[in-house]
Amino acid sequence: MQERKYAFSWGLLGNLDVGRPNLGNFTRVEIYRLMQFTLRDIVESKFGTEEADKVFYEAGKLAGSVFYGHFLAGTENVGDFVKKLQRVLKEMKIGVLRVEAMTDGAEKITLTVDEDLDCSGLPEVDYETCVYDEGFLAGILENFTGKPYLVKEIDCWCTGDRTCRFTADMTAD
Repeated sequence: MQERKYAFSWGLLGNLDVGRPNLGNFTRVEIYRLMQFTLRDIVESKFGTEEADKVFYEAGKLAGSVFYGHFLAGTENVGDFVKKLQRVLKEMKIGVLRVEAMTDGAEKITLTVDEDLDCSGLPEVDYETCVYDEGFLAGILENFTGKPYLVKEIDCWCTGDRTCRFTADMTAD
């Protein structure tokens, strides 16, 4: 098996204090979306929509896992976890998270993300666009609970809703 050139590690993000002393660690949303949607366009044109969705879900899941480890690890009770996740997502300008419903054991969760980094403000289309976010949330939840989740977007800015709504269902191991 060939050694991977870009296996993810937090170190790949670099030292922004050294590398961007004048510009800092923020950029405009359009630039983030430019990278995301051009990458998605190429993956979809080469492998098809279904495979592109799988790639973006898995990339989001990996991102959610490492995000959890870097920003959320050590939170044990669900109430504190939700509060910390809400705070971090808002501070990092990823979105404004709200939990609408959750079963006692967090087996089923319905949550919304307002001002979502990936899609808020995009034109309306007839499909949900936040596949990366689905994976991102699955990775975060799986790392918190230790159980796998299937996350699905059920409402999206791009389908005319003005929030992104997700269901998260704990799945069998």
